[in-house]
Amino acid sequence: MPELWVTHLGPVPYAEAFELQRTLRDRRAAGELPDLLLVLEHPPVYTRGKRTEPGDLPMGEHWYRERGIEVEGSDRGGRVTYHGPGQLVAYPIMAVARVGDFVHTMERAIVAALSDEGVNAEPRAVPFTGVWVGPSKIGSIGVRVREGVSMHGLAVNVDNDLQPFEWIVPCGIDHVRVTSVAHETGRSPSLPCFRKRMAYRFSEAFGHRQRLVSLDRLLEREVVAA
Repeated sequence: MPELWVTHLGPVPYAEAFELQRTLRDRRAAGELPDLLLVLEHPPVYTRGKRTEPGDLPMGEHWYRERGIEVEGSDRGGRVTYHGPGQLVAYPIMAVARVGDFVHTMERAIVAALSDEGVNAEPRAVPFTGVWVGPSKIGSIGVRVREGVSMHGLAVNVDNDLQPFEWIVPCGIDHVRVTSVAHETGRSPSLPCFRKRMAYRFSEAFGHRQRLVSLDRLLEREVVAA
């Protein structure tokens, strides 16, 4: 069974995480690293995917920044979404043969992790990628694959403030409702526990054996993928 190296990073600014992903993606493409997963949180930020339209951020970037929310560009697919404290973000840097299969496997991993929390969720048909609880979206997916290796990934609302989603057109879907584990269960879940659960379910869904490694280990020059 192949290994999936998992690194828990804690809070990381979006721009910093973006640059880290690009560094690790290049190393994965060169065969210097095995498949890996970065698990983290972001300070409040709106990220614009490649298909973002001006109307997706109707208040204007200055208005958002006045409220402490950064606006960052991204080369992932999809449109605009929000990340913030209390939301789990996971970035797989993995070899990908078929993008559709890759996305659907991530959806299954999210569903399994949410089920462990007592939340009954499911994916929906294209174009509604991600994971939903009834009419409300709880998990988002946006990826980019270059040279056969992925960047970006998934976000699951655990115990984060949902108000910032009300100020945009999330994922380009008008009037979409957004929910979280906390909202669905009526309790305050442990993000560190869910982070571990999500990493385990992700590894399981892809048929990998999880191995926890430090960021320093990922950046070592001498690492060679097994």
